Amino acid sequence: MFKVYPGQRAGGVEADMMAANELNAHAVLQSSSKGICQNVVILVGGFETKTGEQWLAFRNDGKYSAADYAKIMSERISKSRSMGENSWNRFELGQTIKLRRYFVIKLLRGAISGLAYMHDHDRLHQSLGPSSIVLNTIVEKDAAYLVPRLRDLAFSVDIRMSCLEEGLGTLSEGLWRRAIAAGAFTPMEKRAFGIADDIYEAGLLFAYLAFVPFCEAGIIDSLSLQRLLENTFQLDLEAVREYCLADDKLEEAVKFLDLGDRAGWQLLQAMLDSDFRKRPIAEAVLNHRFLTGAVLE
Repeated sequence: MFKVYPGQRAGGVEADMMAANELNAHAVLQSSSKGICQNVVILVGGFETKTGEQWLAFRNDGKYSAADYAKIMSERISKSRSMGENSWNRFELGQTIKLRRYFVIKLLRGAISGLAYMHDHDRLHQSLGPSSIVLNTIVEKDAAYLVPRLRDLAFSVDIRMSCLEEGLGTLSEGLWRRAIAAGAFTPMEKRAFGIADDIYEAGLLFAYLAFVPFCEAGIIDSLSLQRLLENTFQLDLEAVREYCLADDKLEEAVKFLDLGDRAGWQLLQAMLDSDFRKRPIAEAVLNHRFLTGAVLE
C-alpha cells in the first residue's frame, strides 16, 4: 500500500515534515529490541520523486479501516430493518449481536495494544480514530483471525525526556499548548499529559465502536457522538446512558456497554476523565474486564 505526500510546491513544508515524521516513527518502532508489534502497520520503504513527492510503502495488511467496518455493519442493520423485523429470527439476531460484540472487543484490544506498544517506545500516536486502524478482515465470524493495525503516524510525537527538554516540534505545538493549559509544565508532566491525550482519543474511538456498528445507518456518527459526550453531557457518562436508554434506536449500544454490570460505561468514563491525571494507561485499559472479554462469558 502506498501513501503519498505532495511535494513542497503543492503541500508546503508541513507535508515534508509529516512524511519525515511518519518515516522516522516507523523506523523507531520497527527497530525495537522487543520485536515488531503486530498491531502497527509495517513500513517497507520510501522514496522521493523528482517533483518532490514523498512516497511511503507499507505492507498490505487489509483494505478496510475500522470506520469502513462500522459503516458497513450499520448499513446491514438498516437493510434488515427495512425488510421488516421478521426477516431475522430471534436466534439469528442474537447470534449476530454476539459475534459483533466479540469482534468489536477484539478490534479495540488490537488498537489499544498497538497504542501500548507505541507508548512503551516513547511515541504518541496523536491522530487515533476509526480511519487510522486498518483491518485484515471485516467478516465477524472470522474474528479469531482479526489483526487490527495502527497507521497514520504523521503527527506522532517523540516523548523521550531528552526531546521534551530540548524543545517542541512544530507538529506538536497544539498538544503542548493544551498540556500547559491543563497544568502540565515540567517535561515529566507533559509526557504524562501526552499519553493521557492519546488515551482520551482511544476513549472516543471506543465510544464510536460501541455505538455505530450497533445502530442503523445515519443514527449517529463520530462528530455527533463527540458533541453528545463533550458538549451536551460534559463527559458525564451516567447522564449519557440515561439519555441513550430513552432512545430505542440506541438500545443495542447501551446493552453492549451494560455488559458485566456496566463495565463498558465504567471503562469509557475512566478513559474520558476530564482530569488527564486520572485516565488509565494503555496497559490498564487492556487489563480492564470489559476488554479481556470476561463480560462476554
